[in-house]
Amino acid sequence: MELSARAKGIIKNGSVNIRATRNGMFQQLTFAVKRARTGNIEYTELFTERMIDTVEINRIAKEFGMPVEAQNGKAFPEGTTASDFQAL
Repeated sequence: MELSARAKGIIKNGSVNIRATRNGMFQQLTFAVKRARTGNIEYTELFTERMIDTVEINRIAKEFGMPVEAQNGKAFPEGTTASDFQAL
């Protein structure tokens, strides 16, 4: 899978500020680039320690084309798995 220029820039910078809905209110949240592990696969994802709505986690994953993890869940862009982000 080929990453977008936007996703490559985020990985290079190490973090990104994203406007997300939390408890019905918009907030600017900082998502850090993190290496995560599932089984024997290590992959790159966006991570925040905050709880955000699962709908927002899915929206951010789709919009940025990267896996997203928050305190209450994890999502991958539609049609992808951890192995698609393994070599980043």
